[in-house]
Amino acid sequence: MERISAFGDDALGDLDATGLVDALRAGTVSKAELIEASIARVEKVNPSLNGLAYEAFDRAKARAGRRRPHGGFFDGVPSFLKDNVAVAGMPTMNGTDAWDKVPAAADGDLARAYLATGLVPLGKTQMSEFGFSAAAEHPRLGAVRNPWNTDHTAGASSSGSGAFVAAGVVPIAHANDGGGSIRIPASCNGLVGLKPSRGRLPLDRDMRQMPVRIVANGVVTRSVRDTAAFYREMEKVTAAPKLRPIGDVTGPGAQRLRIAVCTQSITREASPEVTELTLSTAALLERLGHRITVIDNPVPARFMDDFLLYWSFLAFALVRGGRRTFGPSFDRGRLDNLTLGLETFAARNLHRVPLATARLARTRRITARLHATYDVVLMPTLADPPPRVGHLDPTAPYEQIIERLVDWVAFTPLQNATGEPAISLPLAQTASGLPVGMMFAAGVGEEARLLQLAFELEEAQPWDRIR
Repeated sequence: MERISAFGDDALGDLDATGLVDALRAGTVSKAELIEASIARVEKVNPSLNGLAYEAFDRAKARAGRRRPHGGFFDGVPSFLKDNVAVAGMPTMNGTDAWDKVPAAADGDLARAYLATGLVPLGKTQMSEFGFSAAAEHPRLGAVRNPWNTDHTAGASSSGSGAFVAAGVVPIAHANDGGGSIRIPASCNGLVGLKPSRGRLPLDRDMRQMPVRIVANGVVTRSVRDTAAFYREMEKVTAAPKLRPIGDVTGPGAQRLRIAVCTQSITREASPEVTELTLSTAALLERLGHRITVIDNPVPARFMDDFLLYWSFLAFALVRGGRRTFGPSFDRGRLDNLTLGLETFAARNLHRVPLATARLARTRRITARLHATYDVVLMPTLADPPPRVGHLDPTAPYEQIIERLVDWVAFTPLQNATGEPAISLPLAQTASGLPVGMMFAAGVGEEARLLQLAFELEEAQPWDRIR
């Protein structure tokens, strides 16, 4: 076991992104100092964590060195983007090495909005292959490890972002979520991770073309105020006219909420330790005056079968269209067993995909009834604490990988199907000191309510951070 920390007595200190903005405005640090400190921290911890997919240090230094302000609230704050969005001048490899690296000619829709907030990317972070696994353990690219204990996974698919923010390399990093990939690494690494409502933030074209838009962009942070500030600033640069604005959320709400508590995933009960921690969180909420009701999971068991069919169809499309999408160097022989197993599963079950997709699209009818009764639903983010590296080894037989994957992450995919927001908060730890996230879900457009509750819980029970 090794705990990895990049925190030190440099320009970054232990400040969050909002704190760095304050320091920049006060003149106590410069943009160049922040970028240099962050680069030094990457170089210090990446050999242990393996979170870096592509480095753009010279570009970041050049941007920080410009005298003219770039603009945006976070102007000068170092960050990273995940390796599945297009950023001009950087290759997009989706967590694999199955084709030759080719720099993108232009920023995608997400990068344009993200960079408009002033965040300065130091490069891209590592992820699981195409985001299909909840652990990044590529056979040639290596495993992304948890800074709380490097024997364990950092979660995925936004694994590098989660590991780097928790370890103190940067205070905020891009993540996206197609089955839990913001919330899973937030849970594993002791971070705040909000998956927003469908349509809240822009998607690059490939993600917009999905039959059900299960992917949502966002960030992982160490503080609620950074997450709230990010969404406030994104609303200034990108519109979501069909959704209620989040606005400037700066603290707890006054309303006492009707909160349902569920420790059963669609496939199983959470582990005894995680169940106990979830019920302890419910008790905290009750002490704060919220009304708590314990419920059974309202979603039918077939949901996971439908989601897996849809998930596998995405793999089928990527593998079968690989040369057209990624270029003539695409080599399916370099893909991992999970991707190839999903593709094979889809090929055998293509006749079932349309009905499964239609049922997924209708899942929101079930949760709409739930949210008509309860303002928020509390569940554990994951059924078990972060497993050891190797538990989701992508070179293992497909049947083993998928069984373990579905068993662990059965709480998070629901909101990807419904398009509803959900936030993972680092409110608990195992007896051995590993973070355990608590997930709060609400109706479409209710991110402000989730952020207000998150502020309240952060004040009532401040979470540990790596020092």
